[in-house]
Amino acid sequence: MDFTQDRKSNILFGLHDSRIKKIHFQNGVLTLEPHKLFQYTEEGEKVYSGKLVFFDTDLEECNILIFDRTVYEGEFSGKAIGLKEYMKEYAHAEFEILTEGYFGYSTTYTGWLWEKGKEPVSAILYIWNSGDMVYRIDC
Repeated sequence: MDFTQDRKSNILFGLHDSRIKKIHFQNGVLTLEPHKLFQYTEEGEKVYSGKLVFFDTDLEECNILIFDRTVYEGEFSGKAIGLKEYMKEYAHAEFEILTEGYFGYSTTYTGWLWEKGKEPVSAILYIWNSGDMVYRIDC
């Protein structure tokens, strides 16, 4: 079931504590595969599986900052790479979302980057797309 995000109102689902396990890009469509999605209702929190799909994505405008550690100490220490490079270099890493922000056509996820056998480091993922942002929930 698809739920299209209305960029002018509250978000439909929360991604806090979700880990992005895979990222795909094809024909302008960027797909993030988190291990879970949350919905907050009057009855409480509901957990779903599914994907987050960004249509009309300009991959050249998407990037990620990868810090050298988890604690920010006043200046950036790490590397900034494009999302295309990230998908190749960090294909087996997981990005845990701690905060999420939606601003017009820009989406920002801040969190921790987990690589097997290593301590997590802080990271900030920037996504730019001019099309719909769709939560594709598994039924």
